[in-house]
Amino acid sequence: MPKIKENPLVLVDGSSYLYRAYYAPPHLTNSKGEATGAVYGVVNMLRSLLKQYSPSHIAVVFDAKGKTFRNDMYADYKAHRPPMPDDLRSQIEPLHRIIKALGLPLISIPGVEADDVIGTIAVEASKDGRNVLISTGDKDMAQLVDENVTLINTMTDTIMGPEEVTTKFGVGPELIIDLLALMGDKADNIPGLPGVGEKTALAMLTGVGGVDKLLAEPDSVVEVGFRGSKTMPKKIRENADDLKLSYELATIKTDVELEQTWQQFEHKDADKDELIKCYGEMEFKRWLAELLDSSSNVAAATANVEDETTPEAIDAEYETILTEEQLVTWLETLENADLICIDTETTSLNYMDAELVGLSFSVEAGKAAYLPLAHDYLDAPIQLDKTETLTKLKPILENPSIAKVGQNLKYDIAILANVGITLQGVEFDTMLESYVFNSVASRHDMDGMALKYLGHKAISFEEVAGKGAKQLTFNQIDLDTAAPYAAEDADITLRLHQHLWSRLEKVPSLASVLKDIEMPVLSVLSKMERKGVLIDSMLLAQHSQELAQTITELEQKAHEIAGEAFNLGSPKQLATIFFEKLNYPIIKKTPKGAPSTAEEVLVELALDYPLPKLILEHRSLSKLKSTYTDKLPLMVNGQTGRVHTSYHQANAATGRLSSSDPNLQNIPIRTEEGRRIRQAFIAPEGKKVLAADYSQIELRIMAHLSQDKGLLTAFAEGKDIHSATAAEVFSVDFDDVTSEQRRRAKAVNFGLIYGMSAFGLAKQLDIPRVEAQSYIDTYFARYPGVKKYMEDTRAVASEQGYVETLFGRRLYLPEINARNAMRRQAAERAAINAPMQGTAADIIKKAMIIVDNWIETETSGEITMLMQVHDELVFEVDESQADALQAKICELMATAADLHVPLLAEAGLGDNWQQAH
Repeated sequence: MPKIKENPLVLVDGSSYLYRAYYAPPHLTNSKGEATGAVYGVVNMLRSLLKQYSPSHIAVVFDAKGKTFRNDMYADYKAHRPPMPDDLRSQIEPLHRIIKALGLPLISIPGVEADDVIGTIAVEASKDGRNVLISTGDKDMAQLVDENVTLINTMTDTIMGPEEVTTKFGVGPELIIDLLALMGDKADNIPGLPGVGEKTALAMLTGVGGVDKLLAEPDSVVEVGFRGSKTMPKKIRENADDLKLSYELATIKTDVELEQTWQQFEHKDADKDELIKCYGEMEFKRWLAELLDSSSNVAAATANVEDETTPEAIDAEYETILTEEQLVTWLETLENADLICIDTETTSLNYMDAELVGLSFSVEAGKAAYLPLAHDYLDAPIQLDKTETLTKLKPILENPSIAKVGQNLKYDIAILANVGITLQGVEFDTMLESYVFNSVASRHDMDGMALKYLGHKAISFEEVAGKGAKQLTFNQIDLDTAAPYAAEDADITLRLHQHLWSRLEKVPSLASVLKDIEMPVLSVLSKMERKGVLIDSMLLAQHSQELAQTITELEQKAHEIAGEAFNLGSPKQLATIFFEKLNYPIIKKTPKGAPSTAEEVLVELALDYPLPKLILEHRSLSKLKSTYTDKLPLMVNGQTGRVHTSYHQANAATGRLSSSDPNLQNIPIRTEEGRRIRQAFIAPEGKKVLAADYSQIELRIMAHLSQDKGLLTAFAEGKDIHSATAAEVFSVDFDDVTSEQRRRAKAVNFGLIYGMSAFGLAKQLDIPRVEAQSYIDTYFARYPGVKKYMEDTRAVASEQGYVETLFGRRLYLPEINARNAMRRQAAERAAINAPMQGTAADIIKKAMIIVDNWIETETSGEITMLMQVHDELVFEVDESQADALQAKICELMATAADLHVPLLAEAGLGDNWQQAH
């Protein structure tokens, strides 16, 4: 790879990168639903170039609107290209603004293409002996490469000088135009020589010479001796005009009239205020945070953020409570407050192990206090006694009449519980307010929301504690640094609550989702987390040993099939074995052009070859071992003897809960090895595990939402829905449905919920696509209400930009009207599925609230809720009352929603989770 000399003239092919960034994931949008991904991709590339090469001279070149001289030369030039998508066109103006704000010269010349402008500047600079670096993804630019001109493709991280051009294309830069002319270009509609591909073109160029020589001496091609060479002279003569035209079309113009010389394309200082404004509009939070280093920049940043609001200036008075007098004053303030914002500072993110270091409070925007209790660094000031102070605070924190707000209060509830305080009056949580307001607009962390909604760059934890191995715990941070950070957390959280709740109140359904579902379930989840679950570490250790042996055997079998030893976990070595040694077909490539060995590729290859199947099994078992059988015993808390997961309410866009450390939602149940892990979740002596889950809840919700008579009848009569569907689709009596027909009907039922196409269904069932389509067509004919629901949902989503659950939760769909068909169709599938998945999520949460309320008010310790996994609740129950409790739980869960079909919960009992499931 050639070495780039210091301070090259950088020429950026903006048009090439604009399209590539548009089609590359992730497809970003801001909170208004405006596409921003192409802007982000191009600007990210520019920032990287500037950082890496620090050029004093640079230009970013774009195609101008309208036709070019090539269209005059050949009317069909690029005639087949579709028009620019609207959601890409809308990104051009903000991108140009950002480029100019970065201090970069931007060039667009009518009548020529960006390639021609770049070519002209590059040739001029090269003649002057200046090193030129052209940043592009366009292969045509290879013709410009010489001893001074180098290409870089930042998306594939490749650099090409003359030698690399020859290696990649088979000819040097001087013959690239000839190669392009012979091959033609379907994308640009350049005709080329009929029937000539890359191999034939290279044979002619290396055997005879360039296009001029081929036209002058067409018979010389015969002597080269490649397949078809004898008929090639006639083809060259008959298509000579097209070949000449193709050569001209492929030639980059290097004499475009420019108003400036290359020396005038200087990299100037960035317009910081304009950049802040642009990044604020686009909601590029990380870049915005880099620039927002003073309050004077707030107004510019927030001029165009969501709701077009300009926040109050962040003027604040923060106090550090170190004396009894201060404490008494604040206790009086807190006692008389209608709403207290509270935040804890601790030594760890692990809620079970963290020690309380201090608390911060705010009852009024701009006023906050930090109460340090356990800063123990050298020369730390004397602080109020922790035990006595918490005793004084306890009545206020446990008073349900004094409302509390915080950011991720579930954590603070656990921390206070560790010091004997049961936080009550938990009314609002800003993380959940942001999540309910718009689950897909952004992350819901405080720093990100402060930027987004208040235009304020909050003090980050890393700013006060440092990074990496040298990061301090909060008790080690000096109070001059710690107190403003902690007090600001409370102040900003209160401001965020005021901002978000005022907007949620305007949408009663969203306010209800927050107040009636998310806030009550927060307290339930906190209790479940702190209770934890008992596991059998010895059983897991034995399982680990057996998995290790099986994994070793799989490795040996894989080596035997491959004929050599290799690392099964190395994608590079795997690709070599698959595609070079065993000649498996290449199904997909990585962004850098290498053959992919991703899981979806292995799944497809496994249908025909044994080695990919072994690799998949090896990966699955290795993941089970590392994630669960090895790790779970290490996660047992030393004080409780249990494993304590963390539930996340603000992760999944549809409202579903997720969990981590351990991730309970991902324990596989379809394999014997996965089910064995559930066997390790056990009940203590005298107890049983009770597992209750909803039966086919999403299909029942589909019946309710679609009001399809066939589905409503099947559920009302208590029929097995998959057998009922099979009877309809296969036109057989219900009692005559075979297990295979039921299996296929089940795939149709769930496939349609998730927007599966005929292609996907065919692949899943291993049947012809035509047969799969016939299943879908028959299904819709038998259940017309479902088809109408899907069509109506797409239309509603397209019109209003979001869909809703039965309880009013919204899922915004920024790409529902995207011009790009794949992205629009993905949004349409989400629109159909989200009301069902989201309603199911709401129902299980409501069930948790109902059951928890019953446990708290009508039981006395004989039952404890332990886990929530998908549509399932898991309990620990007294063995003597297990049967009665089992029936009661099912009864309570069935009351969580009023559907037009029965809401059925089923439960089981066992000594472990697997037995009960």
